[in-house]
Amino acid sequence: MMTPSLYWWAKETHRGTPVVVKMENPNNWSMVELESPSEEDFMYPTGTVPKGGRNRNAKQLTWVLLLKAHKAAGCLTSIAAAFFSLASIVRRRLADGRTDSTDTSVAENPAVKSRFFTCIKVFLCFSLILLGFEISAYFKGWHFGAPDLQLQYLYTLANPSTVKGVFDSIYSTWLLIRVEYLAPPLQLLINICIILFLIQSVDRLILCLCCFWIKFKNLKPVAKKELVDLESGDGGGYFPMVLVQIPMCNEKEVYQQSIAAVCNLDWPKWRMLIQILDDSDDPTTQSLIKEEVHKWQQNGANIIYRHRVIRDGYKAGNLKSAMGCSYVKDYEFVAIFDADFQPYPDFLKRTIPHFKDNEELGLVQARWSFVNKDENLLTRLQLINLAFHFEVEQQVNGVFLNFFGFNGTAGVWRIKALEESGGWLERTTVEDMDIAVRAHLHGWKFIFLNDVECQCELPESYEAYRKQQHRWHSGPMQLFRLCFPTIIRSKISIWKKANIIFLFFLLRKLVLPFYSFTLFCIILPMTMFIPEATLPSWVVCYIPAAMSFLNILPAPKSFPFIVPYLLFENTMSVTKFNAMISGLFQLGSAYEWVVTKKSGRSSEGDLVSLVDRQPTPQRGNSEANLDEMRVEMKQQEERDIRKKKHNRIYTKELALAFLLLTASVRSLMSAQGIHFYFLLFQGVSFLLVGLDLVGEQV
Repeated sequence: MMTPSLYWWAKETHRGTPVVVKMENPNNWSMVELESPSEEDFMYPTGTVPKGGRNRNAKQLTWVLLLKAHKAAGCLTSIAAAFFSLASIVRRRLADGRTDSTDTSVAENPAVKSRFFTCIKVFLCFSLILLGFEISAYFKGWHFGAPDLQLQYLYTLANPSTVKGVFDSIYSTWLLIRVEYLAPPLQLLINICIILFLIQSVDRLILCLCCFWIKFKNLKPVAKKELVDLESGDGGGYFPMVLVQIPMCNEKEVYQQSIAAVCNLDWPKWRMLIQILDDSDDPTTQSLIKEEVHKWQQNGANIIYRHRVIRDGYKAGNLKSAMGCSYVKDYEFVAIFDADFQPYPDFLKRTIPHFKDNEELGLVQARWSFVNKDENLLTRLQLINLAFHFEVEQQVNGVFLNFFGFNGTAGVWRIKALEESGGWLERTTVEDMDIAVRAHLHGWKFIFLNDVECQCELPESYEAYRKQQHRWHSGPMQLFRLCFPTIIRSKISIWKKANIIFLFFLLRKLVLPFYSFTLFCIILPMTMFIPEATLPSWVVCYIPAAMSFLNILPAPKSFPFIVPYLLFENTMSVTKFNAMISGLFQLGSAYEWVVTKKSGRSSEGDLVSLVDRQPTPQRGNSEANLDEMRVEMKQQEERDIRKKKHNRIYTKELALAFLLLTASVRSLMSAQGIHFYFLLFQGVSFLLVGLDLVGEQV
């Protein structure tokens, strides 16, 4: 009774293999399979029909098999084509690229870079040798899983009385060396890095909780407002004398938009002076900037052009020279903007009022916004970091401590605070942080305005971003060495000294790049070859994922990039660690300043706004403007002819990529899943960055 039921079920579930075949000629045919064949199609020969079944056509089965073979061949062809395409791209990058070791514009001392790269190469060579050794041992029966990595068990395996053969003897000796001499110090280093990692994670969590409290309680600085009437003079309002400075150096891509933006600031013209501090060594750039300043002078702007003959001290020297002018004594405040910054017209009206009746206030810092934040993956990843920096770090420190690092631009200083703190000094490449620390030690307070924005650009190429990060991470350590005795001798409270030394400098400027590079780029691969020293999975995966989630909260639209962000931050730890060491030990590259390359991008709305507000040029300016356009056109043509984009090959990143990928292969033998995936993806991330596949070409 059961057999008919089974045949009935088969009859209902499968009713042949119908196909539609369209053939115009032997070389042009297509086929659509309406239903795949079952095992019964192959059980009965042609012409044999089971009870209740239908006859299957052998030609139909042949066409179906041909179709499946065609699909499989197409899939394999696509995979092969993609592989060869990737290999071709890598080959072209290697052939046409310029290595960072041959690039003379990179702000790193060649000797320092060579030593650092040599250390990485030693680790790579050592890991390759060990990988070959471990693979040989694996095929000879030395299999280790996580439960086997017990010291007593390893001692038993390594007992000479139980070992047979030369290779087994050598490998058992290697096991004893690992257990007795290598694993204990490595485990100690792991524990130290984990402690630092947890301390830094707690600090970040506290910052986020404080930021949430600020949002919840709506805590923010409030300026005293008064009715003003610009048309009838100062109208009894608060309009102190303001000096506006724009330091620049060979930045012809952005000078026009920044000068136009500051000339359109909504402030009484007779109570504001604009200084264009041009340190350009290119005569063409100097001429273009002079012409732009002359145009705005004829349009009624109170603007002057300054060019130093002796260009010492980089940006700090430029600002120091400008503050030495005799007319500066007539001004009470100074607003500073870098060449790519475009303040909104109401910038001064939203920042200067905070100084009224607040004689202890020395600095008002505004937030940055970015016109090219969606340009490429690199700018999107930078946005995550900078959004957290302004939304969380700067805002929390401003509200609860009245102290934070000056960002070097988009800020207004009380000139008296600058003078009492010693003015601009050229001793470091982070003159903005230097003056902020000295002003804080003299008792001045700072305010951060999270709702006042100033537009600027993000570096669009990895080369430009790398140089910027090297300067930003070498300078603080350089400054810490110089400022430490002054901090100890200062008259501020003990807890303020502790905040500057342990939180501001050590934890956020030294510990973060140290453990990021050491823990994830060196120690983790080493634990694959010395598995007796263990790195917990929650350190490798869960805590970093949680910290990345906290970092991305101020930029919620960037949440899809959380995984690339985590991998890229670990990749950047190489540059940051190298820069930190250079600054801490006063190596040559810590004193070099490289201007971040700009592209001159501006949002469409900002351009329209500037055009609407810009005064109509006078007739006498037409010839000068025409000459300026001719110079710019000629210069652009020459750039287009000579300029060729290149990919740079970053040797340190590539060496670390192969080190991590080698360690990922070794992790497969110990069946460490999370460690394997982390090493694999992190190695691929280093490979992409090393081949300059992130960001724009330079």
